Amino acid sequence: MFRSTFRNAFRKIGLGVVVLAMFALPVLAEDGWKQLFNGKDLTGWKHVGPGGITVEDGLMKTHGGMGLTYWGGGKVGDCVIRVVFKMRDHNDNSGVYIRIPLEPREAWMPVHYGYEVQIDNQPEDSKEDEYHVTGALYSLSKPLARPGKPGPEWNTMEITLDGPRTIVFLNGVKVTDYKEGQPVPEQKFDFEPLRGPRPLKGWFGLQNHSDNDIVMFKEVAMKPLVKKSAAMKMDAEKIEKK
Repeated sequence: MFRSTFRNAFRKIGLGVVVLAMFALPVLAEDGWKQLFNGKDLTGWKHVGPGGITVEDGLMKTHGGMGLTYWGGGKVGDCVIRVVFKMRDHNDNSGVYIRIPLEPREAWMPVHYGYEVQIDNQPEDSKEDEYHVTGALYSLSKPLARPGKPGPEWNTMEITLDGPRTIVFLNGVKVTDYKEGQPVPEQKFDFEPLRGPRPLKGWFGLQNHSDNDIVMFKEVAMKPLVKKSAAMKMDAEKIEKK
């Protein structure tokens, strides 16, 4: 009885559509997040460039710049990176760099050859446009929304690296959904990144922007993506045929 009801229900809604949707979306692994910041010190992290990040009151705190504190555990891909941060002032500048092709040795290579997921709720104050707002790929992707919270409120950013696709949710709202090869604007400023493809796997890190921009991070975590297996797909096809 149950099998018959289950099978008929799937036939009514079109199992092929359901299976297609299941395989098009990434699925999170069942295990927990791997915490990359221990709340005490910068074990596992490295730094390049001026300024830096220190740990104060259990938070990673930026100062000076422009520099990059990056995770020293190697390249990452097909994962979700979660960053929980707040600005000291009403608005401050920082960023999360992803898809950096080589381990950083200075601060500008990640700018030009990786992506910066921007942290700056008010880019217009610096005569920049919405392509430079929190959650956008800096100067490359137009934001779908602007849900950034001002200081001292906490923001949660989740960056999904799914093959050539980069998806950014900020405070539960999708801001970016970019796939390699999509059209991007031409460079407007010399400090904007060079255009071109980025790798499927790369290094990532946190930017310290300047003395006037203080951003604090209380969590940096990572979780792998797991694709639906071929066996699961075959099982779904068998149900459809019955």
